[in-house]
Amino acid sequence: MEFTKEYWVNCFSRCVRYATTFFKWIVFSLIMGTICGLVGTAFHICVEYATGFRENNHMIIYFLPLAGIVIVFIYRICGIRHSKGTNLVIGSIRSVEDEIPSRMAPLIFISTVITHLFGGSSGREGAALQIGGSIGVSIGKLFKLDDSDKHILTLCGMSAVFSALFGTPITAALFSMEVISIGILYYCAFVPCLFSSVIAYAITKKLHVVHDHYNIAGMPTSVDVPLVIKVIGLAILCAVLSSLFCIFMNVVHKLFRKYFKNQYVRVFAGGVMLVLLNIILNTTDYNGTGMNIIAQALNGEAKPTAFLLKALFTAITIGCGFRGGEIVPSFFVGATFGCVMGGLMGLDPGFAAALGMVCFFCGVVNCPLTSLFLSIELFGAHGILLFTIGCAVSYMLSGYYSLYNEQKIIYSKLRPHYVNLYTNQEIKTKEPGFLEGLIRIREDDSDDIEE
Repeated sequence: MEFTKEYWVNCFSRCVRYATTFFKWIVFSLIMGTICGLVGTAFHICVEYATGFRENNHMIIYFLPLAGIVIVFIYRICGIRHSKGTNLVIGSIRSVEDEIPSRMAPLIFISTVITHLFGGSSGREGAALQIGGSIGVSIGKLFKLDDSDKHILTLCGMSAVFSALFGTPITAALFSMEVISIGILYYCAFVPCLFSSVIAYAITKKLHVVHDHYNIAGMPTSVDVPLVIKVIGLAILCAVLSSLFCIFMNVVHKLFRKYFKNQYVRVFAGGVMLVLLNIILNTTDYNGTGMNIIAQALNGEAKPTAFLLKALFTAITIGCGFRGGEIVPSFFVGATFGCVMGGLMGLDPGFAAALGMVCFFCGVVNCPLTSLFLSIELFGAHGILLFTIGCAVSYMLSGYYSLYNEQKIIYSKLRPHYVNLYTNQEIKTKEPGFLEGLIRIREDDSDDIEE
């Protein structure tokens, strides 16, 4: 290597480029973190207020079918008839053709609060990803950034609002980078996503937002072979259940579209089903996010059928057209399932609930690194070895199923091969039967609407 004048000029140019890029993303991280932190705080407060109001006024659940009609109407008057929701956000990172409309942020904000107010069984992260993605695109347009930079801002927005809602800044940053294309990480977005996430989290703390973190009393203090075998066994069960959960969500969604062509009729029918289930079961445990039930499971208490009923409530809520997300319900399903099955396997029920929650989440989103850091930020680093084993097993054995149809598996889970398959990939058969026709994943998931 010759240290010529040209060499030193190139070195200087690279230094300037790196420094410029770094400071550019510091500035945009500050902007995104601040805006998304404030919006995320407002959203958190609204959802908490809606949940509290519903819990003090149980009769409001009977108006859930009418609330669904209001949600559909709001989307229609805003010109969105085919809403792909979180799948649109994920798809927009890889393609310039899928552009997130700026009006998505207020729409998902309002509709998710309505869903929680009247008792729909959904989470908050779907709204977080859509709100953050919409804000990111809007900021990118405002500053006239190119498509690549707008994609990074979309990831920043996803991270920041997710962090503001859940209080897990590292998990939030990794999730937005890992969930898009499984097998690769968008490392170029690491600094802006992390800084946006941390700033948003800091703002929520300044505004005295209380996030859920848990102290698991039954966390194992030592690791031995029998314990590892039990952890692997529970992780295998969570992997299988996560695949079944994704299939079930898909099947219910397609059944609603098949038998209720009109969106208004569809969401009204789904609302009636949820009200009837509430009357039959005589409980409100499965309405809203169910964070209180998750806390009970982590304390070692869960009903044996809780995970099945929550899956049913969530599938109907999301499948018929209410808004929200599936991640908090997946926390519910994983925690209650882990608590019950782990207890039967000889694990401490509270620890098993935490392990089940993390492993099940890993299975439905295919994000092992995110899941591992989730366990650390929620439960501490003491059980990191056991949670790492559980996440690894669940990721490998959960197949190519996912909550998000636009998610891609870039590299095989079984061999170091490039596969580049959409999750829920259609099963190719000569004459697909009824079940195969329902669970095939790669098709347009937009809503059919009667004019």
